[in-house]
Amino acid sequence: MSTMPALFLSHGAPPLVDDARWVAQLRDLTAGLPRPRAILVASAHWESAPLMLGATETVPLVYDFGGFAPRYYQVQYRAPGAPALADRVAKLMPDHEQVARTDRGLDHGAYVPLTVMYPDADIPVLQMSLPTLEPDRLLELGRRLRPLRDEGVLIIGSGFTTHGLPFLRDWRTDATPPGWSREFDAWTAEALARGAVDELADFRNRAPGMPYAHPTIEHFAPMFLTLGASGDPEQAPGQPIDGFWMGLAKRSFHVN
Repeated sequence: MSTMPALFLSHGAPPLVDDARWVAQLRDLTAGLPRPRAILVASAHWESAPLMLGATETVPLVYDFGGFAPRYYQVQYRAPGAPALADRVAKLMPDHEQVARTDRGLDHGAYVPLTVMYPDADIPVLQMSLPTLEPDRLLELGRRLRPLRDEGVLIIGSGFTTHGLPFLRDWRTDATPPGWSREFDAWTAEALARGAVDELADFRNRAPGMPYAHPTIEHFAPMFLTLGASGDPEQAPGQPIDGFWMGLAKRSFHVN
């Protein structure tokens, strides 16, 4: 069985599926991956401590957004659940850390990219919560999950490289990116290319464009779960998706 990479994806709002460039880039990325046995995804839209594991029998969708056209609330993604993966994740956690279960379905941070990557919805999917937003703790959580990659599990951290929604003034999808978004994205790309995990983890103090790029940090935090799941967090990851959407940086990467 092939060792799966781990991904950080900038998922965007549901209308991102109408962005032809993002769809093409994500499909190209997926075409280069081995076929996963199962998918484990942590999204910026589910923070919960202790660690929570989502639905494992049927996997409903959570339409956790407002103000969009009705068709975005009619999307279906009937992927099978992954009860065995849920058991495996629980066993990888330390004995002193509680793991809880819920019937919560996939939120848009999970299913929006999956509808592009695996449109047949024929791969078992499990969503887990982010039990913390602290980079060091997420790096450790990713390290604990790393063995799953050798078992054919695709680990995805789903967020957005910049997410300063309160500071956007132009809401067109092809809007010129604000300076804070361009600067933060360029800094992130360069730090990733150097494998500078410590610098990335200190982004709140080191990155240009803060706090505008991330007035709250939940969309950057999933990156550290992905980096922790890497065989070598200081490797230079592939960065096959870049550019901007509504002025926000949709940089995504994969690690081996």
